[in-house]
Formats: sequence, C-alpha cells, structure tokens
Amino acid sequence: MIPASFEYVRVSTVDDALARLASLGDDAKVLAGGHSLLPLMKLRLAAPEYLVDIGPVDELRYVRVDDGEVVIGALSRYSDLARDPVLLEHAPLLAHVSASVGDRQVRHRGTIGGSLVHADAAADLPAAVLASDAVLVARGPSGARRIPASEFFLGPFTTPLEPAELLTEIRLPSQAGQGWGFQKFTRRAIDWAMVGVAVAGGRVGLVNMGGVPLRASATESALASGASIAEAAAAAAEGTNPPDEPHATAEYRRHLARVLTRRALTQAS
Repeated sequence: MIPASFEYVRVSTVDDALARLASLGDDAKVLAGGHSLLPLMKLRLAAPEYLVDIGPVDELRYVRVDDGEVVIGALSRYSDLARDPVLLEHAPLLAHVSASVGDRQVRHRGTIGGSLVHADAAADLPAAVLASDAVLVARGPSGARRIPASEFFLGPFTTPLEPAELLTEIRLPSQAGQGWGFQKFTRRAIDWAMVGVAVAGGRVGLVNMGGVPLRASATESALASGASIAEAAAAAAEGTNPPDEPHATAEYRRHLARVLTRRALTQAS
C-alpha cells in the first residue's frame, strides 16, 4: 500500500503546468483531487516518475454561462458544483450527479476534470457529461482543441489527451427547462454504481455497462421515433458489454439498465 518513489512538482498556473508536462513527457502524471490516481499508485498499478500537482491552479475553478453554453472549469470540485446556482439553473443533471458522488471527503477534494480524464466506466460524471452532449476543451503546446464527449472515452482509462495536454474546461448546452433524471444502484451508499443512468432531454448515458462510458443509443433512437418510456427503456442494454462479476453478473446489469432507464426517463418526464 506504499507507492513507488516519485518526484513531486507543484504548479500554480495553467501555463506552468503545460510547460512542466511538455518537459517531463510520458514520465509524468497530473494530480488534481487525487481520489483516482493515488489509490492506483498505492497498489502499484500506476508508478509515475513525476507527479504534477495542479491543485493550486485556481484559474480552472469556475462555472459561467457563455453565449448560451454552460462552461465549467476542469478543477471545479464536486461539492462546489452541487450547489452552484448557475449549474442548478442551466445544468441541474450535473449538479445532482456531483452531489451523489462518494462521500463528503471525496466531494470536497474530487474534481470533474479528474473524473473525466480518469475515464472509468463505473464513474457517474462521464455518463452525465455524455447525456449533456458536452464538449471537452484541452490545452497543449499547439493551443486549445475541442473534443466532443462522445469521442473522449476511447477505452478503459484511456482518452485522446496527449501527455503534454491538460483538460481545462467542459462546455455544454444549457438544459434550462429540459427534463432530466439520474438513477443508480449500489451495494452501499458510497460504492461505485453497479449500474447508473443519466438522462438529459432525449439523451441517455450509462454507468458501468461496458469498458467505456456509453450512450444508450438504442433507447435514444426509440425515443426519437416516438416510443413510450417503457418501450425505449427495454432497449437500454442493447449494444452494451457490461462486466460479468460474482456480485453483479452481466445479465443482472442488463436488467438493472432497463429498470433504471425506465425510472430515469420517468423522472425526466
């Protein structure tokens, strides 16, 4: 439970972080809240030579509306997002999901950007960002680029970010006036969800139903064709590949996906 030795680098601005990442290359990992990376380091599943701590970069903590889009700084913490008045009005799904992550310690340290870059299919925020039709903005040596959330999760714990790039913000259309819903099933309150479902408008994101965060495309197509909630929810597990484990088999997860999708769609309606 003791991590391998590493060199700790602390930065206070985005420019400083990008310069350090460019010089250190593949040997460096970014530390934000630490709730995803540090457990992996303690288990020796990750052993970076350099740890670049971006925690002090306050310029990446903000929520605002910009030309009809909700813009969220990547270092915004769950606890701040859960009660942010702009988010509660324009992106209530993200506010609600942020309030349901882990326990108070996790919510006061964990960041939305850290969760997205970690790209864990069992995490809640990636599904909510997918359902919100978000675009993720990354900065690197060549400037900034926009990556649709639908193209951000490439594989288990894998994203298109380059070693010298940093996720800086999340942008999504305002959801003011739209229906939304979020349902998840856990063994204990603070556990990873066996299955979760996030709904915003006619978009549906799934938690823990494959190797990457997923959209329930069959359900979305059914809704667009005029299907009832029950009919659309029955298709929620189509095209998924959930993990098959003793405490939650793949077939049980498929059942949960259908049940929770029906509940989330009903909540959204």
